[in-house]
Amino acid sequence: MDDPRDIDPHRFTTHRSSTRGFAQAYVHEGRGGVPLVCVHGWPETKRLYWRVIEPLVAAGFEVIVPDLRGFGESEVSPDGYHDVFAHSADIYSLVHDVLGHDRVVLAGGDLGGPVIQDLALRYPEWVDRMVLFNSPLPYDRERMAHLRNTRSSRESSDYFIRQGLDPDGLAAELATPEARQRYIATFYTSRFWAHPGAFLDQSAPPSTMGGSAVVDFHTEPFRSAPHLRASFGGYQSSFDATARSGPSLMRHNAHTPTLVLFGSSDHVIYPDFDRMAAATFDRHVGPFLLRDCGHFVPWEAPHAFVSGTAAFCADLLTRRSG
Repeated sequence: MDDPRDIDPHRFTTHRSSTRGFAQAYVHEGRGGVPLVCVHGWPETKRLYWRVIEPLVAAGFEVIVPDLRGFGESEVSPDGYHDVFAHSADIYSLVHDVLGHDRVVLAGGDLGGPVIQDLALRYPEWVDRMVLFNSPLPYDRERMAHLRNTRSSRESSDYFIRQGLDPDGLAAELATPEARQRYIATFYTSRFWAHPGAFLDQSAPPSTMGGSAVVDFHTEPFRSAPHLRASFGGYQSSFDATARSGPSLMRHNAHTPTLVLFGSSDHVIYPDFDRMAAATFDRHVGPFLLRDCGHFVPWEAPHAFVSGTAAFCADLLTRRSG
Protein backbone atom coordinates (compact mmCIF):
# COMPACT_ATOMS: atom_id res chain seq x y z
CA MET A 1 0.00 0.00 0.00
CA ASP A 2 1.75 3.16 -1.23
CA ASP A 3 -0.75 5.78 -0.06
CA PRO A 4 -1.96 5.85 3.57
CA ARG A 5 -5.13 7.57 2.33
CA ASP A 6 -6.12 4.22 0.83
CA ILE A 7 -7.30 3.13 4.28
CA ASP A 8 -8.67 6.48 5.42
CA PRO A 9 -12.46 6.08 5.74
CA HIS A 10 -12.86 9.87 5.48
CA ARG A 11 -10.85 10.25 2.28
CA PHE A 12 -13.97 11.12 0.29
CA THR A 13 -17.10 13.04 1.24
CA THR A 14 -20.14 10.85 1.88
CA HIS A 15 -23.47 12.04 0.47
CA ARG A 16 -26.90 10.56 1.27
CA SER A 17 -30.20 10.10 -0.52
CA SER A 18 -33.42 8.85 1.08
CA THR A 19 -35.73 8.58 -1.91
CA ARG A 20 -36.19 4.80 -1.51
CA GLY A 21 -37.18 4.81 2.16
CA PHE A 22 -33.73 4.46 3.69
CA ALA A 23 -30.61 6.64 3.74
CA GLN A 24 -28.27 5.45 1.00
CA ALA A 25 -24.68 6.64 1.35
CA TYR A 26 -22.55 7.31 -1.70
CA VAL A 27 -19.36 8.98 -2.88
CA HIS A 28 -19.71 11.40 -5.80
CA GLU A 29 -16.52 12.80 -7.34
CA GLY A 30 -15.60 14.47 -10.64
CA ARG A 31 -18.93 16.01 -11.52
CA GLY A 32 -19.26 16.81 -15.20
CA GLY A 33 -17.31 13.80 -16.42
CA VAL A 34 -18.60 10.60 -18.00
CA PRO A 35 -20.94 9.04 -15.38
CA LEU A 36 -19.40 5.82 -14.03
CA VAL A 37 -21.30 3.95 -11.32
CA CYS A 38 -19.14 1.51 -9.33
CA VAL A 39 -21.09 -1.17 -7.46
CA HIS A 40 -19.48 -3.26 -4.73
CA GLY A 41 -20.31 -6.83 -3.77
CA TRP A 42 -20.13 -9.00 -0.66
CA PRO A 43 -18.35 -8.80 1.76
CA GLU A 44 -17.46 -5.32 0.56
CA THR A 45 -18.52 -1.70 0.77
CA LYS A 46 -17.79 1.36 -1.31
CA ARG A 47 -14.29 1.22 0.20
CA LEU A 48 -13.45 -1.45 -2.40
CA TYR A 49 -13.03 1.42 -4.89
CA TRP A 50 -10.95 3.73 -2.65
CA ARG A 51 -7.78 3.23 -4.70
CA VAL A 52 -9.37 3.97 -8.09
CA ILE A 53 -11.73 6.91 -7.48
CA GLU A 54 -9.16 9.68 -7.89
CA PRO A 55 -7.44 8.20 -10.99
CA LEU A 56 -10.83 7.57 -12.59
CA VAL A 57 -11.76 11.22 -12.00
CA ALA A 58 -8.41 12.27 -13.47
CA ALA A 59 -9.22 10.18 -16.55
CA GLY A 60 -12.45 12.16 -17.04
CA PHE A 61 -15.12 10.16 -15.23
CA GLU A 62 -17.81 11.36 -12.86
CA VAL A 63 -17.49 8.60 -10.30
CA ILE A 64 -20.51 7.51 -8.24
CA VAL A 65 -19.86 4.82 -5.63
CA PRO A 66 -22.81 3.85 -3.42
CA ASP A 67 -23.00 1.63 -0.38
CA LEU A 68 -25.76 -0.85 -1.17
CA ARG A 69 -28.68 -0.98 1.27
CA GLY A 70 -27.56 -2.69 4.47
CA PHE A 71 -23.86 -2.19 3.72
CA GLY A 72 -21.30 0.32 4.97
CA GLU A 73 -22.79 3.72 5.77
CA SER A 74 -26.15 3.00 4.13
CA GLU A 75 -29.04 2.15 6.39
CA VAL A 76 -30.57 -1.28 6.65
CA SER A 77 -33.76 -1.19 4.63
CA PRO A 78 -36.95 -1.05 6.73
CA ASP A 79 -38.78 -3.29 4.23
CA GLY A 80 -36.39 -6.16 5.02
CA TYR A 81 -35.36 -6.77 1.41
CA HIS A 82 -31.67 -6.87 0.48
CA ASP A 83 -31.81 -8.76 -2.82
CA VAL A 84 -30.59 -8.00 -6.34
CA PHE A 85 -33.90 -6.50 -7.49
CA ALA A 86 -33.94 -4.06 -4.54
CA HIS A 87 -30.30 -3.06 -5.06
CA SER A 88 -30.92 -2.53 -8.78
CA ALA A 89 -33.95 -0.31 -8.10
CA ASP A 90 -31.94 1.69 -5.54
CA ILE A 91 -29.09 2.35 -7.99
CA TYR A 92 -31.45 3.44 -10.76
CA SER A 93 -33.35 5.75 -8.42
CA LEU A 94 -30.15 7.35 -7.11
CA VAL A 95 -28.33 7.80 -10.40
CA HIS A 96 -31.20 8.46 -12.79
CA ASP A 97 -33.85 10.12 -10.64
CA VAL A 98 -31.73 11.95 -8.05
CA LEU A 99 -28.50 12.70 -9.92
CA GLY A 100 -30.24 13.04 -13.29
CA HIS A 101 -28.04 10.90 -15.53
CA ASP A 102 -29.67 9.61 -18.72
CA ARG A 103 -26.67 7.50 -19.82
CA VAL A 104 -24.14 5.71 -17.63
CA VAL A 105 -21.27 3.26 -17.55
CA LEU A 106 -21.62 0.58 -14.86
CA ALA A 107 -18.85 -1.34 -13.12
CA GLY A 108 -19.25 -4.18 -10.66
CA GLY A 109 -18.19 -7.57 -9.36
CA ASP A 110 -19.48 -10.17 -6.92
CA LEU A 111 -23.02 -9.09 -5.87
CA GLY A 112 -22.47 -5.88 -7.81
CA GLY A 113 -22.16 -8.00 -10.96
CA PRO A 114 -25.75 -9.30 -10.92
CA VAL A 115 -26.92 -5.79 -9.99
CA ILE A 116 -25.34 -4.17 -13.04
CA GLN A 117 -26.35 -7.08 -15.29
CA ASP A 118 -29.94 -6.57 -14.15
CA LEU A 119 -29.75 -2.84 -14.85
CA ALA A 120 -28.30 -3.37 -18.33
CA LEU A 121 -31.15 -5.73 -19.26
CA ARG A 122 -33.87 -3.72 -17.50
CA TYR A 123 -32.77 -0.32 -18.86
CA PRO A 124 -30.86 -1.04 -22.08
CA GLU A 125 -31.10 2.56 -23.31
CA TRP A 126 -29.70 3.85 -20.01
CA VAL A 127 -26.59 1.68 -19.79
CA ASP A 128 -23.92 2.66 -22.33
CA ARG A 129 -21.56 -0.17 -21.36
CA MET A 130 -20.38 -2.31 -18.46
CA VAL A 131 -17.11 -3.23 -16.78
CA LEU A 132 -17.60 -6.65 -15.16
CA PHE A 133 -15.18 -8.59 -12.95
CA ASN A 134 -15.35 -11.79 -10.87
CA SER A 135 -19.12 -12.00 -10.77
CA PRO A 136 -21.92 -14.57 -10.78
CA LEU A 137 -23.19 -15.20 -14.30
CA PRO A 138 -26.30 -16.78 -15.80
CA TYR A 139 -25.71 -20.41 -16.67
CA ASP A 140 -26.43 -21.37 -20.27
CA ARG A 141 -26.25 -25.16 -20.47
CA GLU A 142 -25.86 -25.21 -24.25
CA ARG A 143 -23.13 -22.57 -24.41
CA MET A 144 -21.29 -23.50 -21.20
CA ALA A 145 -21.60 -27.29 -20.87
CA HIS A 146 -17.87 -27.75 -21.56
CA LEU A 147 -16.76 -25.08 -19.05
CA ARG A 148 -15.82 -25.38 -15.37
CA ASN A 149 -18.58 -23.52 -13.54
CA THR A 150 -18.05 -24.72 -9.97
CA ARG A 151 -15.35 -24.89 -7.33
CA SER A 152 -14.94 -28.12 -5.37
CA SER A 153 -13.20 -26.67 -2.32
CA ARG A 154 -15.17 -26.34 0.91
CA GLU A 155 -14.34 -22.67 1.38
CA SER A 156 -16.21 -21.97 -1.84
CA SER A 157 -19.56 -23.33 -0.66
CA ASP A 158 -19.98 -23.59 3.12
CA TYR A 159 -20.45 -19.85 3.69
CA PHE A 160 -22.97 -19.63 0.82
CA ILE A 161 -25.14 -22.43 2.20
CA ARG A 162 -25.03 -21.19 5.79
CA GLN A 163 -25.72 -17.54 4.92
CA GLY A 164 -28.49 -18.58 2.54
CA LEU A 165 -30.24 -21.26 4.60
CA ASP A 166 -29.48 -20.22 8.19
CA PRO A 167 -28.75 -16.49 8.16
CA ASP A 168 -30.35 -15.84 11.55
CA GLY A 169 -28.50 -18.70 13.20
CA LEU A 170 -25.17 -17.61 11.81
CA ALA A 171 -25.79 -13.99 12.78
CA ALA A 172 -26.66 -15.10 16.33
CA GLU A 173 -23.42 -17.08 16.60
CA LEU A 174 -21.42 -14.00 15.59
CA ALA A 175 -22.49 -12.27 18.78
CA THR A 176 -19.83 -9.57 19.19
CA PRO A 177 -18.38 -6.88 16.93
CA GLU A 178 -15.01 -8.63 17.07
CA ALA A 179 -16.49 -11.99 16.08
CA ARG A 180 -18.34 -10.43 13.17
CA GLN A 181 -15.24 -8.65 11.94
CA ARG A 182 -13.06 -11.75 12.28
CA TYR A 183 -15.59 -13.76 10.27
CA ILE A 184 -15.57 -11.26 7.43
CA ALA A 185 -11.75 -11.03 7.55
CA THR A 186 -11.44 -14.67 6.50
CA PHE A 187 -12.80 -13.77 3.06
CA TYR A 188 -9.88 -11.38 2.57
CA THR A 189 -7.28 -13.82 3.89
CA SER A 190 -7.57 -17.54 4.66
CA ARG A 191 -10.37 -18.37 2.22
CA PHE A 192 -8.13 -17.31 -0.68
CA TRP A 193 -10.60 -15.10 -2.47
CA ALA A 194 -7.81 -12.56 -2.87
CA HIS A 195 -4.35 -13.21 -4.28
CA PRO A 196 -2.14 -14.35 -1.37
CA GLY A 197 -1.00 -11.35 0.67
CA ALA A 198 -3.07 -8.78 -1.23
CA PHE A 199 -4.57 -7.47 2.02
CA LEU A 200 -1.58 -8.06 4.29
CA ASP A 201 0.54 -5.06 3.31
CA GLN A 202 3.36 -4.68 5.80
CA SER A 203 3.68 -0.93 5.14
CA ALA A 204 0.27 -0.32 6.71
CA PRO A 205 0.02 0.66 10.39
CA PRO A 206 -0.55 -2.12 12.93
CA SER A 207 -4.00 -3.63 13.19
CA THR A 208 -6.15 -3.06 16.25
CA MET A 209 -7.10 -6.75 16.08
CA GLY A 210 -3.60 -8.12 15.66
CA GLY A 211 -3.78 -8.56 11.89
CA SER A 212 -3.61 -6.20 8.94
CA ALA A 213 -4.84 -2.62 9.06
CA VAL A 214 -5.84 -3.05 5.40
CA VAL A 215 -8.10 -5.98 6.31
CA ASP A 216 -9.47 -3.95 9.23
CA PHE A 217 -10.33 -1.10 6.88
CA HIS A 218 -12.47 -3.32 4.67
CA THR A 219 -14.07 -5.37 7.43
CA GLU A 220 -14.80 -2.70 10.07
CA PRO A 221 -18.25 -1.80 8.59
CA PHE A 222 -19.41 -5.39 9.27
CA ARG A 223 -18.98 -5.03 13.04
CA SER A 224 -22.61 -3.85 13.10
CA ALA A 225 -24.98 -6.74 13.83
CA PRO A 226 -27.88 -5.33 11.74
CA HIS A 227 -25.58 -4.66 8.79
CA LEU A 228 -23.98 -8.11 8.88
CA ARG A 229 -27.40 -9.78 8.97
CA ALA A 230 -28.72 -7.55 6.18
CA SER A 231 -25.67 -8.39 4.06
CA PHE A 232 -26.75 -12.04 4.09
CA GLY A 233 -29.92 -11.03 2.24
CA GLY A 234 -28.49 -11.67 -1.20
CA TYR A 235 -27.66 -15.25 -0.25
CA GLN A 236 -30.97 -15.81 1.52
CA SER A 237 -32.84 -14.65 -1.58
CA SER A 238 -31.07 -17.35 -3.63
CA PHE A 239 -32.91 -20.01 -1.61
CA ASP A 240 -36.03 -18.25 -0.34
CA ALA A 241 -38.47 -16.62 -2.76
CA THR A 242 -40.06 -14.64 0.07
CA ALA A 243 -36.74 -12.81 0.55
CA ARG A 244 -36.97 -11.38 -2.98
CA SER A 245 -38.62 -8.02 -3.57
CA GLY A 246 -38.93 -8.76 -7.28
CA PRO A 247 -37.50 -10.86 -10.12
CA SER A 248 -33.92 -10.06 -11.07
CA LEU A 249 -32.79 -10.24 -14.70
CA MET A 250 -29.84 -12.55 -15.31
CA ARG A 251 -29.54 -13.91 -18.84
CA HIS A 252 -27.61 -13.73 -22.08
CA ASN A 253 -26.92 -10.11 -23.08
CA ALA A 254 -26.57 -9.46 -26.79
CA HIS A 255 -26.48 -5.67 -26.77
CA THR A 256 -24.41 -4.11 -23.94
CA PRO A 257 -20.70 -3.59 -24.71
CA THR A 258 -18.93 -5.25 -21.77
CA LEU A 259 -15.31 -5.16 -20.68
CA VAL A 260 -14.54 -8.42 -18.86
CA LEU A 261 -11.72 -8.48 -16.30
CA PHE A 262 -10.81 -11.64 -14.41
CA GLY A 263 -8.68 -11.74 -11.28
CA SER A 264 -7.72 -15.38 -11.82
CA SER A 265 -6.24 -16.01 -8.33
CA ASP A 266 -9.82 -16.05 -7.04
CA HIS A 267 -10.76 -19.33 -5.29
CA VAL A 268 -14.50 -18.70 -5.14
CA ILE A 269 -15.65 -17.56 -8.59
CA TYR A 270 -15.96 -19.97 -11.52
CA PRO A 271 -12.57 -21.29 -12.76
CA ASP A 272 -13.73 -20.52 -16.31
CA PHE A 273 -15.32 -17.16 -15.48
CA ASP A 274 -13.58 -15.56 -18.46
CA ARG A 275 -14.95 -18.06 -20.97
CA MET A 276 -18.38 -18.05 -19.37
CA ALA A 277 -18.53 -14.25 -19.53
CA ALA A 278 -17.47 -14.32 -23.19
CA ALA A 279 -20.41 -16.66 -23.85
CA THR A 280 -22.81 -14.42 -21.90
CA PHE A 281 -22.00 -11.05 -23.47
CA ASP A 282 -21.95 -10.99 -27.26
CA ARG A 283 -20.35 -7.54 -27.38
CA HIS A 284 -17.52 -8.29 -24.95
CA VAL A 285 -14.03 -6.82 -24.89
CA GLY A 286 -11.40 -9.18 -23.51
CA PRO A 287 -11.72 -11.15 -21.33
CA PHE A 288 -8.48 -9.97 -19.77
CA LEU A 289 -6.84 -12.12 -17.11
CA LEU A 290 -5.11 -10.11 -14.40
CA ARG A 291 -1.84 -11.40 -13.01
CA ASP A 292 -1.49 -11.77 -9.21
CA CYS A 293 -5.06 -10.61 -8.69
CA GLY A 294 -8.03 -12.30 -7.08
CA HIS A 295 -11.64 -11.48 -6.34
CA PHE A 296 -11.30 -7.81 -5.33
CA VAL A 297 -10.12 -6.39 -8.66
CA PRO A 298 -10.35 -2.59 -8.08
CA TRP A 299 -8.31 -2.93 -4.90
CA GLU A 300 -5.88 -5.63 -6.00
CA ALA A 301 -5.24 -4.33 -9.52
CA PRO A 302 -6.13 -0.62 -9.45
CA HIS A 303 -3.98 0.39 -12.43
CA ALA A 304 -5.41 -2.37 -14.64
CA PHE A 305 -8.94 -1.46 -13.58
CA VAL A 306 -8.48 2.26 -14.26
CA SER A 307 -6.49 1.98 -17.49
CA GLY A 308 -8.78 -0.74 -18.84
CA THR A 309 -11.92 1.22 -18.04
CA ALA A 310 -10.49 4.43 -19.53
CA ALA A 311 -9.42 2.66 -22.74
CA PHE A 312 -12.79 0.93 -23.02
CA CYS A 313 -14.57 4.29 -22.67
CA ALA A 314 -12.07 6.41 -24.63
CA ASP A 315 -14.67 7.55 -27.15
CA LEU A 316 -17.06 8.65 -24.42
CA LEU A 317 -14.30 10.50 -22.58
CA THR A 318 -13.18 12.27 -25.77
CA ARG A 319 -16.74 13.25 -26.63
CA ARG A 320 -17.36 14.64 -23.13
CA SER A 321 -14.08 16.60 -22.98
CA GLY A 322 -14.65 18.02 -26.45
